[in-house]
Amino acid sequence: MIRIFTMLTLGLLLSMTACKSKTVLTEPANTTKKVAVTSHYDELFKLMQGSFDSNEQSIADETYYDITLHMAPIWTTDTEGKWLYVEQSVTANQAKPYRQRLYKLEYRKDGTFASYVYTIKEDSLYIGKWSNPAYFDNLGKEIMDIRQGCEVILSRNADGSYEGSTIDKNCKSTLRGASYATSKVRVEKGMITSWDQGFDDKDEQVWGATEGPYIFKTIKQD
Repeated sequence: MIRIFTMLTLGLLLSMTACKSKTVLTEPANTTKKVAVTSHYDELFKLMQGSFDSNEQSIADETYYDITLHMAPIWTTDTEGKWLYVEQSVTANQAKPYRQRLYKLEYRKDGTFASYVYTIKEDSLYIGKWSNPAYFDNLGKEIMDIRQGCEVILSRNADGSYEGSTIDKNCKSTLRGASYATSKVRVEKGMITSWDQGFDDKDEQVWGATEGPYIFKTIKQD
């Protein structure tokens, strides 16, 4: 009887030890994954901040304009996502940008990141405010409208860069006779490449670069 009791006790102890060991092995793995996700989220957001231009590309290839791109973090206390005010203009005429947007960067459960695009109401009021992002602190989300289907989905590459695009024909556009627009983006240290194109209902391109993306290199990194 003592022998049977001893064997049962030993079996119970081994079972408890096995369960405990399994828990100890699982927790660090989950923690490591969570830390990596947070780190990549912060990393991507940081890489998207700063001032960039395509001056070098425009000198090498005259079919590309010299464009300046400013991307400044705003609403930094928002816990639902990371926000950027974006301003794009011909470098020689930065007082009159041709594009002003708000981007909201979010982490997705599948490990990718989504950059949602918003237009700004009365955008002329915010020209140059990339240099004073605190200006947006007292403004609410009512100043913007989302561009449905125009979000860019980004994945992290092994080399530490982030790359992605819009999905199918989801981003509707009427600019210059277009039916939809596409965006292909790559973000890495010191450089952002962006290829925006518009297509009509016959899938023929009606605006945007035809040979490849614009290459924006850092002129000021925040």
